[in-house]
Amino acid sequence: MRQRIMNPIFLRNKLNFVTMISLLSLSNFSAQTFSDFSYRGNDKIYTNNPLKEDEFYSPILQGCYPDPSITRKGEDYYLVNSSFSMFPGVPIFTSKDLVNWKQVGHVLDRPSQLKVEKSGVSQGIYAPDIKYNKYNDTFYMITTQIASGIGNMVVKTKDPAKGWSDVQKLNFDGIDPSIFFDDNGKAYIVHNDAPPKGTEQYNGHRVIKIWDYDLEKDQVVAGSDKIIVNGGVDLSQKPIWIEGPHLYKKNGKYYLMCAEGGTGGNHSEVIFMADSPKGPFIPASNNPILTQRYFPKDRKDKVDWAGHADLVETPEGKYYGVFLAIRPNVNNRVNSGRETFILPADWSGKYPVFENGLVPMKPKLKLPEGVKNQTGQNGFFPNGNFTFTDKLNGKNLDYRWIAMRGPRENFISTVKNGVKITPFDTNIKALAPVSALFHRLQHEDFETSVTLDFKPKSEKELAGITCYQSERFNYVFGITKKDKEFYIVLERTEKGESKLIASEKISLSKTVKLQVVGEKDDHLFNYSLDGKNFRNLGGPVSGDILSTDVAGGFTGSLIGLYSTSSNDIVPD
Repeated sequence: MRQRIMNPIFLRNKLNFVTMISLLSLSNFSAQTFSDFSYRGNDKIYTNNPLKEDEFYSPILQGCYPDPSITRKGEDYYLVNSSFSMFPGVPIFTSKDLVNWKQVGHVLDRPSQLKVEKSGVSQGIYAPDIKYNKYNDTFYMITTQIASGIGNMVVKTKDPAKGWSDVQKLNFDGIDPSIFFDDNGKAYIVHNDAPPKGTEQYNGHRVIKIWDYDLEKDQVVAGSDKIIVNGGVDLSQKPIWIEGPHLYKKNGKYYLMCAEGGTGGNHSEVIFMADSPKGPFIPASNNPILTQRYFPKDRKDKVDWAGHADLVETPEGKYYGVFLAIRPNVNNRVNSGRETFILPADWSGKYPVFENGLVPMKPKLKLPEGVKNQTGQNGFFPNGNFTFTDKLNGKNLDYRWIAMRGPRENFISTVKNGVKITPFDTNIKALAPVSALFHRLQHEDFETSVTLDFKPKSEKELAGITCYQSERFNYVFGITKKDKEFYIVLERTEKGESKLIASEKISLSKTVKLQVVGEKDDHLFNYSLDGKNFRNLGGPVSGDILSTDVAGGFTGSLIGLYSTSSNDIVPD
């Protein structure tokens, strides 16, 4: 079955029409203009570990970029990440050297591909896999969409930077599908699934299945499924959450690499080998081949939860692996979420092993031979302690700006001095699209600010900044109205229960500058009426509710430029 690729001009015109109708219907409310956004990181790990000329930092993608998958066509590498209910979905990056990465867009950038309007923040898109098939010169992105009954799905394209096909739903259960193209032209899908009914032995017992894949119909072959791993490396040890499988072929042998132990302190990567893609798969005797679970909890520059990896071969025959891991803050919080790391892999023996993947990880790696570190320059994605500034008045917003559960174009318009947000009648606690532009938190210590031009007409209107872990765990720092007076407010929401931290009456003669400063595990919410002198509201507050270990789920914290016409914060 041919995949239909939508005409981009038609899609753009249709989206503009929908945007115009959405904005007209909301014209009774005050519009807010956000401008001069700034985000700056100041983590000690980077100040204490400056780069030498032949070094680069890992993670290569800081902040909530989990579950990386990678592929290569010629000299071009492509990498994708999980995006859950963020919209657009599945950020995609490209590189020619595995060090310097540019974001070229998102795989799922149309509402017809991504139906997450009513999804919790940690639903939506799980564990995308990207692979290039040289036999038909086509890229495939296969994933699980936990929303709207879609489940496992695939899209494809000839050019990852120029749009992807409509969604093809796949006929199997489970999660974490990955596609493999054999050198005889055949294709297979491997994925995580529940064990056969009545055979589950313990909580977390899962299996890996394989299916034949029909490239003409873009569908698994009915009845071709087979369990190739039961439980994990050693079922007698009751391994949990065997998942994130990837198949590779080297020297005529087939290798199955999987995550094991669950995304947490026991996370690891393990590998198996077989003579056939359908097994039997024999685990390596030296498993795991990547983990950080064996080391002291108080180790310096701690990296943890390492796993969920994917391998790629360079044109020179060397191997690298990308994987997720976390860097907890001083209070062991996971505010920035699971990030994308990279390590060289040694495959000189029978099985691959991540180089220095079984010792405490260091923040710096040696550059591959002949590569110059250009991160943060020439359009390449930054890492380390970088500053990102955006006047927010460009024709096209930076790809880093995302929305939640729906297109950002439904509530924004670019004006001369910034971006105008026309508010939705939903607030930040809704399981619905919200009118907020989000940027990922990428540091433990940070400072972010934005200038806001806004005069609310009623107490139902609010605009400002949200520090957002989910619809049930967040801070809102913004301007609203009570009677005839304007107020600045700070609210904390934990487990869906909201509490006003502080409020102050303010005069609104011109723009207000809002600032959030993160120091270790505390957040300071400050404002300035003259653009220079800042006043704190509410004192330091804990960043605990912005951490995965408190809020649950799979995402990192986001910083949002937020507006609502359904405000429920009442100033004192």
